[in-house]
Amino acid sequence: MSSGSETIRAVEVPAPGEPFELVERPLPDPGRGEVRVGVEACGVCHSDANTVDGTYPGISYPRVPGHEVVGRVEAVGPGVDAWSVGDRVGAGWHAGHCFTCEPCRRGEFQQCVDADIHGVTVDGGYAEATLVNAEVLAAVPEELDAVDAAPLLCAGVTTYNALRHTDARPGDLVAVQGVGGLGHLGLQYARAGGFETVAVSTSPEKEAAARGFGADHFVDASSEDPGEALQKLGGADVVLATAPSADAITGIVAGLGTDGEVAVVGVPDEPVEVPAGHLVGTRSAVRGWASGHGRDSQDTLEFSALRGITPEVETFPLAEAAAAYERMATGEVRFRSVVVP
Repeated sequence: MSSGSETIRAVEVPAPGEPFELVERPLPDPGRGEVRVGVEACGVCHSDANTVDGTYPGISYPRVPGHEVVGRVEAVGPGVDAWSVGDRVGAGWHAGHCFTCEPCRRGEFQQCVDADIHGVTVDGGYAEATLVNAEVLAAVPEELDAVDAAPLLCAGVTTYNALRHTDARPGDLVAVQGVGGLGHLGLQYARAGGFETVAVSTSPEKEAAARGFGADHFVDASSEDPGEALQKLGGADVVLATAPSADAITGIVAGLGTDGEVAVVGVPDEPVEVPAGHLVGTRSAVRGWASGHGRDSQDTLEFSALRGITPEVETFPLAEAAAAYERMATGEVRFRSVVVP
């Protein structure tokens, strides 16, 4: 927490491709519509590469990464009535919307054409404190530890929100492709949603963990065709594609049953080829899903607290943010890195 000090520590990316730097910054004062959040935990996500590598258009540097932020409100700017000092809050990918574009006018704030992104277009949570637009905050249930809550603000809301926007109903066959930072939460949400849950992974050593997260079935995609395996189980109503592999997504489309869908949440760098014949024959579809806005994040946190859903994490002090990022980027972490200022 930053209270009582005129400065905060933060981890910056000085320029694309350059190493993280631990710096001191002036304690930021919230402007109109903003609050200052004293950061208790910040998750480390693959999407932080947008800032580390400079792949998102128009980023200004230096930039503080991090879009899985949990803490308490330390100061409230003018015009903020919904939040008070001491409130326990979280902030995810979505950092603000314009209110005036066509998606915003229809209430689709996540689709805002001029949206801000924590840790990308505005500073994020690799810091002792950060400024957040009040309209994007989510209330964090007291039952959730800050370290457990942080990854739920990206990996959690992405998988939970994607699943609840499919047509799957309790008892339907839902497969989660990939047992990693996203997938291990997707399995828990699928099980809690009442679905017959299948874990699909190229890492057979993850079977025990996948079953512990809620998988009723495990498909070893390194030794059997995942599409055929899902068809043997009756055909998937939903496949939640969490691993960012174009080949894996292509290969699993054949596992869809009638009116099934692949919901892509792990984004590969290369295009995904889709077998159109199978889509036509089964009336199935492949679609994408983004994370969610503040209310979506709060729904995710509340459901997670209700059903005892938490991520598996490794924690790192702020000064070791580079190590936290490296373990995430290399896939060594099990299953999410979290920085604790």
